[in-house]
Amino acid sequence: MEDLRLALRCLAKAVVVITTVKDGVRYAMAATAVSELSFDPPSMLVCVNQTASLCPVLGQGAPFAINILNKDQMDIANCCAGKLKGEARFEVGEWSASDLDVPVLGEAQAAIVCSNVNSIRHGTHGIFIGNVEQVILGGQPDPLVYCDGRFTAVA
Repeated sequence: MEDLRLALRCLAKAVVVITTVKDGVRYAMAATAVSELSFDPPSMLVCVNQTASLCPVLGQGAPFAINILNKDQMDIANCCAGKLKGEARFEVGEWSASDLDVPVLGEAQAAIVCSNVNSIRHGTHGIFIGNVEQVILGGQPDPLVYCDGRFTAVA
């Protein structure tokens, strides 16, 4: 499996922050394992390690948002990748509530807000499928990407 780990370091992916809320408690984590799933119905897929604090919340069906970061938001990515915990992750950036009351990042390139409609457990991860309920566009594509174990920008 070390070869797989090395191969995946070659796969550049956009950096997002997945957010959710349950009983007034907000959760956020940096991720790259997200993908569009279908346009009919419009839906997204996110993969979350079962050790992440928001995994059980998503497992209970909480809605979520996929906040797509731009190249200037490395500080937010670092905060949500483990540098900070809990509510402290929301002290960086301008956060507001979506139509589903899920936290969305004001300066993100885009935020895709989803109702949580299905989940699957596989190995170390929970796989969550969401129907798109709201899309908030924030600017021209200039993504923060993750490749070879580090955050970078598209050349």
